Amino acid sequence: MRAAVLDSAGVQVRDVPEPAMGLGEAIVEVAACGVCRTDLHYVHGVPTVKPKPLVLGHEVSGTVRESSSDRLKPGARVLLPPVLPCGRCRACLEGRNTLCASMEMFGNHRDGGFAERIAAPAWAAFPLPSSIPLVEGSVVSDAVSTAYHAIANRGRVRPGESVAIIGCGGVGLAAVQIAVALGANVTAVDVAEPKLRAAERFGAKATIDASKASDLGKAIRQVTGGADVAAEIIGKPATIAAAVEAVRPGGRVVVVGYSEAPATISASRVMFREIEILGSLGCGLQDFPKVIDLVARGKVDAKALVTHRFPLDRTAEALKLLESSAPDLIRAVVVPGGI
Repeated sequence: MRAAVLDSAGVQVRDVPEPAMGLGEAIVEVAACGVCRTDLHYVHGVPTVKPKPLVLGHEVSGTVRESSSDRLKPGARVLLPPVLPCGRCRACLEGRNTLCASMEMFGNHRDGGFAERIAAPAWAAFPLPSSIPLVEGSVVSDAVSTAYHAIANRGRVRPGESVAIIGCGGVGLAAVQIAVALGANVTAVDVAEPKLRAAERFGAKATIDASKASDLGKAIRQVTGGADVAAEIIGKPATIAAAVEAVRPGGRVVVVGYSEAPATISASRVMFREIEILGSLGCGLQDFPKVIDLVARGKVDAKALVTHRFPLDRTAEALKLLESSAPDLIRAVVVPGGI
């Protein structure tokens, strides 16, 4: 079969062996795999657990081709989670499987979804209702589920609260929709005009062009009166610091974006105002049925999050588009069967 493989020369599409189906696993014909900044981190040298050559991609939807488990039948439409928890460690037993000590991630610990087919444990495959398009539904796996965990679980957003979403890519615009679905008043922040207009279509009551704000935290406070929750979904120290400045006393800051660089925040502000700073990583498997239901009921428009499609042979081009921070890009997907 064909797959996009990360090796010492970069990402190249070539023939690779068919995935082997282990006990209790299934072979899934990949309908689509979303293109995520995590993939870019690996391209740029962040180490992976499985050595190169490695098939990237962790945001997968598809159709079961064959299965060694009675749980899945050939032809079933499924969504695969990006990360497989062990189910046995302390974090898993406490219901926090995003912190699993022995997690396995597609496109990191094992070969991922930029391929025609992928092997996956049958227990980890979630049925995808026919109301959710199979290709666009791939982004539910990571972009939408990550946003749900950040907004509903870590941010604990309640009806009537003011929520600032800083960064309106795929995860950010999913977060806008989820916060709106929870009854919040959303202010969306980005530097790209098309993304701010998309946030308005998804229900944001206000938008802020961060490129025009000399003091972003203050600009958010002026619009919101002090946000109850600020979610940073970019991964830049400056915007993490701005999120802390943006919230009201007693507010909550949710850090979703990844950055290796330290962020400088005001310790006195955090202390005097009792501000909570919360990390958010992925989404627990127990919440995937809730996330899929939100999409199936139209509370989150996953189809509208997909703005670009690429055939498998153009996977490297899809990654370059993401790296360019194209203003009209929300989420790109690789479609192995052709677009």
